[in-house]
Amino acid sequence: MKKILCVVGARPNFVKIGPIMKALAASRHLEGYLVHTGQHYDANLSDQFFADLRIPVPDESLNVGSASQARQTAEVMIRFEPALLRAKPACVVVVGDVNSTVACALVAAKLGYPVAHVDAGLRSFDRTMPEEINRILTDQLSSLHFVTEAAGVENLEREGVDRTNIHLVGNVMVDALFENLPHAPSALEALEGVVGMAPNDVGPGSYGLVTLHRPSNVDDPESLRSYLEVLRRISGECSLIFPVHPRTRERMAALGYSEPARDGARLFVLPPLGYLKFLGLLREARFVITDSGGLQEETTALGIPCLTVRDNTERPITVELGTNELVGASPAALEKACRTVLEREGNEKKAGQKPPHWDGQTADRIVAVLESEFVGR
Repeated sequence: MKKILCVVGARPNFVKIGPIMKALAASRHLEGYLVHTGQHYDANLSDQFFADLRIPVPDESLNVGSASQARQTAEVMIRFEPALLRAKPACVVVVGDVNSTVACALVAAKLGYPVAHVDAGLRSFDRTMPEEINRILTDQLSSLHFVTEAAGVENLEREGVDRTNIHLVGNVMVDALFENLPHAPSALEALEGVVGMAPNDVGPGSYGLVTLHRPSNVDDPESLRSYLEVLRRISGECSLIFPVHPRTRERMAALGYSEPARDGARLFVLPPLGYLKFLGLLREARFVITDSGGLQEETTALGIPCLTVRDNTERPITVELGTNELVGASPAALEKACRTVLEREGNEKKAGQKPPHWDGQTADRIVAVLESEFVGR
């Protein structure tokens, strides 16, 4: 059996690695070896996701924790190197675009281990985003590139990657979505016990779901204050459920903004939710407000209107084929887009379709490529 070392570090990684580990477990020739860097250390962002997604206990946990970009990346590299040398895998699989992704890819490449990048080729063309730097560097370090959409193939070829190393396999996050939907609770069940919430606040199609965490949106106090006021006003017309990322919660606390619900607003600010509870909320939402990359994909797969609070996206297929709309990184633009969504009748919402290969079989295709590359060597 050839060992495939898989790296996870943050919430989007957990969602994507689950189907890959399952497919590796079913292989007769490969075995998965999981390293968790600990980039997301909050129990609701880590332990609960492992439980919900039925991911095996990591073979190694590096317990890096939070820090600045440079310190966190450096600490991952320092702690990953001995773990890699102990494991001696045939290949290192990294997913997404977080600091752990580029840090572990760099260590592996410098030690001569092949690197396979899941979600390769995604580009926002905005180098002010730390994730964009991580994506570009990881792709240059990788031997195999597993791509979610055709634009990713074009980006990699333009950057000089050999076409024979590029594999358009689909979206492994969609694998996790389809596999876990039957296990997700209803929104009412997921939010049972939330103070001040009535059943009609979370009926199917009666609320919006919100996530905001990018530095460009939450680090500037006045910008964050403006976004929160927009959400409060919109929630007077439609309930909004806002599970708050630890980063955003810290910024809100610094503003003294503990409870935005007032004056008839129905803005429910919650702690981070586990994957299955969040999936239950997502499935029944009328629309989603986000600056997350993954939610652009999940809403497209489910056909739910998505308002992305950014000026660009590295996932253009979610706009071209899916239900995603780029509304711009502006509180005023967000409020206008929300009111447009609320004014629409059901048959007027943006029509969307699933992109090619977003069929729940991506992890199997990834493992088939890994078998063809490393079995028999």
